[in-house]
Amino acid sequence: MSYQAGRHFLQIPGPTNVPDRILRAMDYPTIDHRGPTFGAIAREVLAEIRPVFGTAGPVVIYPSSGTGAWEGALVNTLSPGDAVLMSETGHFATLWYDLARRLGLEPELLPGDWRSGADPDRIEARLREDSAHRIKAVAVVHNETSTGVTSRIAEVRRAIDRAGHPALFLVDTISSLGSIDYRHDEWGVDVTVGGSQKGLMLPPGLGFNAIGEKALAASKQAGMVRSYWDWGPMLESNRTGYFPFTPATNLLYGLREAIRMLNEEGLANVFARHARHAEATRRAARAWGLEIQCTNQAEYSGSLTALRMPEGHSADELRKVILDRFDLSLGNGLGKLAGRVFRIGHLGDFNDLMLTGTLSGVEMGLRVANVPCAGSGVQAALDYLGGVAAASSR
Repeated sequence: MSYQAGRHFLQIPGPTNVPDRILRAMDYPTIDHRGPTFGAIAREVLAEIRPVFGTAGPVVIYPSSGTGAWEGALVNTLSPGDAVLMSETGHFATLWYDLARRLGLEPELLPGDWRSGADPDRIEARLREDSAHRIKAVAVVHNETSTGVTSRIAEVRRAIDRAGHPALFLVDTISSLGSIDYRHDEWGVDVTVGGSQKGLMLPPGLGFNAIGEKALAASKQAGMVRSYWDWGPMLESNRTGYFPFTPATNLLYGLREAIRMLNEEGLANVFARHARHAEATRRAARAWGLEIQCTNQAEYSGSLTALRMPEGHSADELRKVILDRFDLSLGNGLGKLAGRVFRIGHLGDFNDLMLTGTLSGVEMGLRVANVPCAGSGVQAALDYLGGVAAASSR
């Protein structure tokens, strides 16, 4: 392979670019994970990660991918044969459903069109039908990474409450945590699932469970077989800053730095930045004449935008042209969207210039690949970003 000058643009919706500060924080000798220095670091991280989830309760950190954190949420709160109500919002919602089924649970998937989020009214109606309370949990993906659709979690919580149903509420925030406003405690979530490789700006390798009091109580009675994923030994060891097994030491160094970066910017500012970049990307898409996969403006994602290709054109062929010609990686279509959409990630350590560079690469790629392109999306994004900047300086 020939050398390509400049920096690769990694604009998939995760793993995201790892900022230099975090790389330097991880580039530190591994220390004794049973020693006092590590204990102090872990106590700091375990305390400071809570506000990122919007919780005052405990957060368990696994050396795992987000899939492991999915499993942790299920096996700690449920028993074999328990019914779980889930919503088909996209590829990752269906993968969580498949995981629940393989574990011996009885998940029920409310069908969806992969263009909208979990429907609070349908969830409420189904829970009202369940007079025997066979459904033990409602599981929703907050931000569906395959479609760029963000479900309205607070509204789902109100729907569960209106139904008067005791089901636990489990939420996946793998591609929204640290990017889109999220409030575990305020929204009455019982278990929140997270991962390190997206809004937290780390490499893959850490999975999270934020645990509410109701979920903790349920874990005392849950009958699923669990060992590695068991909250009990984790929470007991975490009290003094340690883990029941070897933790991902250097990733925890990076997590400490990531939390510091989020706090320095301020979470409200982080969410506003993501929302601004998402809107600029959508304006670019409309100028190009491309259709946004998400159909409900109230459910637009701040983390990524999925765009549908015109009939007769392949998203994968476009992505290949853009990678080969401009060294820019975009997300592919997953599951039933394979070849039909491409995804622009605009989350994590990302600024206006990086966004406009990304959009320039997409626009040049559209033209090189002879995909119909109505106008300049880059100019539409610049006009919007410039207007926002001018307004904020007044």
